[in-house]
Amino acid sequence: MVLLLLAAGLTACSTLNPPKPGDSSEYRPTPPLLPLAPTDNHGAIFQATQGQGLFEDYKARRVGDLVMVELAEQTNAKKSAETTTAKKSELDMNAGSLSLAGRDVLPGGLSLFKASSSGDRTFDGSGDSSQSNQLSGEITVTVAEVLPNGNLVVQGEKWLGINQGNEFVRLRGIIRPVDISAANTVKSTQVANAQLYYGGTGAIPDSNAQGWLSRFFNSPIWPL
Repeated sequence: MVLLLLAAGLTACSTLNPPKPGDSSEYRPTPPLLPLAPTDNHGAIFQATQGQGLFEDYKARRVGDLVMVELAEQTNAKKSAETTTAKKSELDMNAGSLSLAGRDVLPGGLSLFKASSSGDRTFDGSGDSSQSNQLSGEITVTVAEVLPNGNLVVQGEKWLGINQGNEFVRLRGIIRPVDISAANTVKSTQVANAQLYYGGTGAIPDSNAQGWLSRFFNSPIWPL
């Protein structure tokens, strides 16, 4: 029990550390690729990693380029379940009686070979759950990787300090260059494998969170 309390306490304390800007490599901005060495350059002026065509737009297409993601997330989920079961059983057995000297042997007035039993079991359960979320705004991310098929892996975070706390948005996912508009924007609903997090740190989020001891007693390892 002491070891369980110690482990739970350490686990609970680890959840008290709030996130910080740049603490996760998955959301750090990715710098552009360095120019090739002079021996591998295509010319004295042209650089393969920084070239721009005369008839091309400035949409993100290389590692380190910026692209703005328009957050338009809205989810609604509702689930309900109801289960009712009933079972009833009866047993009645009468195999006659035991006679001794012409008289029935009835200990306590009951026959030795007569028995009966009955059972009645019922179960009634129901559940209802609903959830609704909405997130809107914009976040500018960088291209972290260009996949062999041309799709772009983007990642980034946005922090905003308000009063006694900080609000942050983190995003990582894969976008298609064809989905990027002429204004170099893409909707969050067009981001594949999207990892989108919104949260905050400071006095207000801390006041809405349970303490580590309360979380321990509400954890699945608590037997009661």
